[in-house]
Amino acid sequence: MKPVLALVGRPNVGKSTLFNRLTRSRDAIVADFAGLTRDRHYGNGRQGPHEFIAIDTGGFEPDAASGIYKEMAKQTRQAVAEADVVIFVVDARAGLSAQDHDIAKYLRRLGKPTVLAANKAEGMQAGAQLSEFYELGLGEVYPISASHGQGIRDLVELALEPLHLPEPDDSAAEVDSGVIKLAVAGRPNVGKSTLINTWLGEERLVAFDLPGTTRDAITVPFERNGQRFELIDTAGLRRKGKVFEAIEKFSVVKTLQAIETANVVLLLLDATQGVTDQDAHIAGYILESGRAVVLAVNKWDAIDNYQRELVQRSIETRLPFLKFAAMHVISAQKRQGLGPVWLSIIQAHKAANCKMSTPVLTRVLLEAVQFQSPKRAGMFRPKLRYAHQGGMNPPVIVIHGNSLEHVTDAYKRFLEGRFRKEFNLTGTPLRIEMKTSHNPYADKE
Repeated sequence: MKPVLALVGRPNVGKSTLFNRLTRSRDAIVADFAGLTRDRHYGNGRQGPHEFIAIDTGGFEPDAASGIYKEMAKQTRQAVAEADVVIFVVDARAGLSAQDHDIAKYLRRLGKPTVLAANKAEGMQAGAQLSEFYELGLGEVYPISASHGQGIRDLVELALEPLHLPEPDDSAAEVDSGVIKLAVAGRPNVGKSTLINTWLGEERLVAFDLPGTTRDAITVPFERNGQRFELIDTAGLRRKGKVFEAIEKFSVVKTLQAIETANVVLLLLDATQGVTDQDAHIAGYILESGRAVVLAVNKWDAIDNYQRELVQRSIETRLPFLKFAAMHVISAQKRQGLGPVWLSIIQAHKAANCKMSTPVLTRVLLEAVQFQSPKRAGMFRPKLRYAHQGGMNPPVIVIHGNSLEHVTDAYKRFLEGRFRKEFNLTGTPLRIEMKTSHNPYADKE
């Protein structure tokens, strides 16, 4: 499981800038405006051989009594509860504030590993100007500059140090054991545990009790028609009252880690709610992770024909990037429509691990070019020569030729459709990489 780092601090100290730096993205909106971030943002980061999940949070006011700041504080508390290590970000230029003291008091009370990062410290002397932050009682103060990238590598190493992460062992690469790891993902209350209990024929998941942890997803062995599965449930797995309400409702980290572990993800949607932002975010993460996916719309029996049309339209408009995935309508409670879901899961797994020979790939490529050539870019038209497979799970197709940097996204989608049809790649993302041949005379006059 990937370790989780939560970025916490008062508004406008640079948490989102640090998040973008850690994840090498621009996912978090950044502006010189306090309170811009209100929800939690999740992203993947990497430091050397170690990967981690970073969580960006809004400005934290632990004692906020009402309004938007109370909701932001609730979001931050959940991020801290999900995290393995907290990075407490303060503003080195603005200096220490009463709000910093309140946050430090909250973090000390939790006793979770915490690293104190003084942001915006570019050009400042580490000694005298940062000494006031030692009042917070959180140990050493580490000067960084998120906007300039200074001190970030050392900060992450310090954050990961107390976790004693083992060095990745390349020799222990996962061998295909014939077991399909299936993660059931989705929003709270869409029927994930109900579906798994229906498959198992017993109330297996409601009785699970492990207070105090938010990271471990339950893996349940299961066999159907001779095919072995490991079912990974990401739902609320604790008895009521064991953990506070926000975590009981939804642990995003648990879902993201389960997706990383799985071979195939069954994304469960709620027919009575349609496709929400949360559904779209989970779907985007599945696509980013390259996992095979099957869509299932639960509670289909609970809506009328008009609502069914609205749900289908919302899937088409909000999840257009999952057009390659099979979609099924089911009722987990009434055991309706579950059989075809298994066929799609097996097909998606097969497609994700499909072996494609170079001659067949090249034939499909040349037939596609003959049917429709890529657009000319200036004086040159991209010339696609041959293709070979560059990886599996998800499948990667590498195309070689000349001037391939000018191939448009629309043409790549056209090629993707031809490859999908030839190899029946239903249920898996497909990545196409372009490699332009080097011209040996380019550097000569």
